[in-house]
Amino acid sequence: MNDTKHNEVIRTEQLVKIYTMGDVEVHALRGITLKITAGEFVAIMGASGSGKSTFMNIIGCLDIPTRGEYYLEGVSIRTRTKDELAAIRNNKLGFVFQGFNLLSRTSAIENVELPLMYSNHVTTKERHRRAMEALKAVGLESREHHMPNQLSGGQQQRVAIARALVNNPAVILADEPTGNLDTRTSVEVMEVFQTLNAEGKTIVLITHENDIAEYAKRIIVFRDGHVKSDSPVLRQRVASVELLRLPAEEEVQT
Repeated sequence: MNDTKHNEVIRTEQLVKIYTMGDVEVHALRGITLKITAGEFVAIMGASGSGKSTFMNIIGCLDIPTRGEYYLEGVSIRTRTKDELAAIRNNKLGFVFQGFNLLSRTSAIENVELPLMYSNHVTTKERHRRAMEALKAVGLESREHHMPNQLSGGQQQRVAIARALVNNPAVILADEPTGNLDTRTSVEVMEVFQTLNAEGKTIVLITHENDIAEYAKRIIVFRDGHVKSDSPVLRQRVASVELLRLPAEEEVQT
């Protein structure tokens, strides 16, 4: 295995994003320079309007900066075409959203297989194998044929995480992944993220909750389009549902 511990995955240089709304210019990002290396677990925080969501959209190749540079695994992204950005999103990035974004009439394994549908080089057998491997990584290999409405909220989010994993992305981007979950289920999901990070996955998480951010290893706080602070988590929380004296999340009956 290559030593990727100190390899650069994300680097931004004086990243600026300006939105024009009529005659008004909104400066969402005002010169963001930072670096995230392989194997890091980074939480990005900030109040509404701080620029954190705009930053996530840019590093997720969903938007492009007005000025400045963004490098993903050393490759400049700013001048890429829409088709090139779509290919990067599918092959290099894994997304996890607050609302799960699962197809309601599609089984867990079929949801996980979706990113592989766009590749002409993956056979049906290989697609199934990789999807099962991803479901196993999040502890849901026995639920592959369940529909989303047969799964609890935490299980649905784990399916979403498996879908983000299936292409072996350079980085997993999680936007408020516990926003719709109760305390116990949030810990369950953060336990999955910590396990994946311990296995070498690079994770960038947006959250407005301090206790969720403390499951990461580094916290970057945005304010008014600037980086207000960037520091390691000195006392990282350990996500373990076994440590919670709360009733287990009820499973949806099949």
